[in-house]
Amino acid sequence: MIWFIRLSAVLVFLNFSSCKTAKNVSGLKDDRKIEIVFLQVNDVYEIAPLSGGKEGGMARVASLKKKYQKQNPNTFLVMAGDFLSPSVYNSLQYEGKRIRGRQMIEAMNTAGVDLAVFGNHEFDITEPELLDRIKESYFTWIASNTFHKQKSVSVPFVHPDGTAFPKTYILHVKDADGTEAKIGFIGITLPFNKADYVSYTEPLQTAKELYHQIKDSVDAVIAITHQLMEDDIKMVQEVPGFALVIGGHEHDMRFEKIGNVFITKAHANAKSAYVVKLKINKKKGKIKADPELKYINENISLDSTTNAVVEKWTAIAEKNYASLGFDARRVILKNSEPLDGRETEVRSRSTNLTKLIITAMKAAAPQADVVMMNSGSIRVDDIIQMPVTQYDIIRALPFGGGIREADMKGSLLIKALDAGKKNRGIGGFLQFSEQVNFDEVSNTWKLNNVPIEPAKTYRIAMSDFLFTGREANLDFLNPKNEGITKVYDPVTAVSDPRSDIRLAVIMYLEKSAQ
Repeated sequence: MIWFIRLSAVLVFLNFSSCKTAKNVSGLKDDRKIEIVFLQVNDVYEIAPLSGGKEGGMARVASLKKKYQKQNPNTFLVMAGDFLSPSVYNSLQYEGKRIRGRQMIEAMNTAGVDLAVFGNHEFDITEPELLDRIKESYFTWIASNTFHKQKSVSVPFVHPDGTAFPKTYILHVKDADGTEAKIGFIGITLPFNKADYVSYTEPLQTAKELYHQIKDSVDAVIAITHQLMEDDIKMVQEVPGFALVIGGHEHDMRFEKIGNVFITKAHANAKSAYVVKLKINKKKGKIKADPELKYINENISLDSTTNAVVEKWTAIAEKNYASLGFDARRVILKNSEPLDGRETEVRSRSTNLTKLIITAMKAAAPQADVVMMNSGSIRVDDIIQMPVTQYDIIRALPFGGGIREADMKGSLLIKALDAGKKNRGIGGFLQFSEQVNFDEVSNTWKLNNVPIEPAKTYRIAMSDFLFTGREANLDFLNPKNEGITKVYDPVTAVSDPRSDIRLAVIMYLEKSAQ
């Protein structure tokens, strides 16, 4: 990584030096004003365009960076967390190893990502896999409150060359007329994923300490964060001196202005990017941020170099699907209304896509009284147009995983349904059988219009992740809970739709078409 950064720094310096020389010959002087452009994306799980090729794609992100960089060499591409997982590639193999985000690192390198922070999903993959991805990356990672846990000691994550991930990072910039500036960065990640090889310091306290540590040695301090908007807002309220907060975690585009500080979060999967022009007037001691949302669609061309990387990995994926028994291009649904998998919808209500998945799970586990899954299992964040292929189902449910069955007391079922209801807006929002409903008048959950009885035992089919207790506010839903009276053996035979939730949906659609 160091050789890449040093080479880049030399090229930037030469570029600025040559520009300065040319300008000075004309008699121009340092005006003490400088503008820096930050191109921001966050929560990107797909390297290829979505919506039939009309939206997103890392090749378009690369083209957008090149456009702004041509106008202003001080243009930097920032990834605000969540890019290694979840992905349709994460269950696939290449060169004898699971891919686990390798395709994204290569796409990010080629697209010209400059800065990145950890998202909570970076820790979905194993410790060796993450270290491999770090080794492959060319960009700078900033980790202010996220550390590598090694036995009883927590240390910074480190590149193989020995360079530790910085808690603070200072970017030195210089424009054509010679104005120089130093931009300080901190990188904050919400402590959600409790992988055993990662540890966290408290986000807000860390942000406060590091801001005050560097604020007097730089011209501006920017926070790159991956946490809830409410936490970003609280951080800015308590540390109002930030020049800008570049955020991630929510997928539906968020924008707030707290005092004079903008908080920006683009749409997931690079459907949009925030372009923020940071203007520094060193003579007057003023800083101004000017954010603009740019939709990434067919109006932006595909960068050929990055697109070649995308096509390479697409071909690798298709070979993998075939080895797993999937025919990625095979059409399984020709005529229907488009399937709504947008996260803003599936995390707050049922859609025709969620109903399809639940129906398919019920067909795979017909003895179950209730079927349920966490909405976070659905990651397509797209409206799937007709015709639907097997690949559409694979990318809609990238985690895959089996369907687990268990007998549980009604009291535990009610507790889970209550928690799922409270999780509206996040991945822990539960989708469940249409025979289940909440009666607002009597304040009770009903199954087939009959109140669920706390002491009665019900057979439940659910996504295997949901049964691990790792979903938000549903940690109690695991095999060790006293409300679980029986756990059925997992099914692994690929001929059985319970072996993989994606297989269950595909088999259901194919059978329905007969």
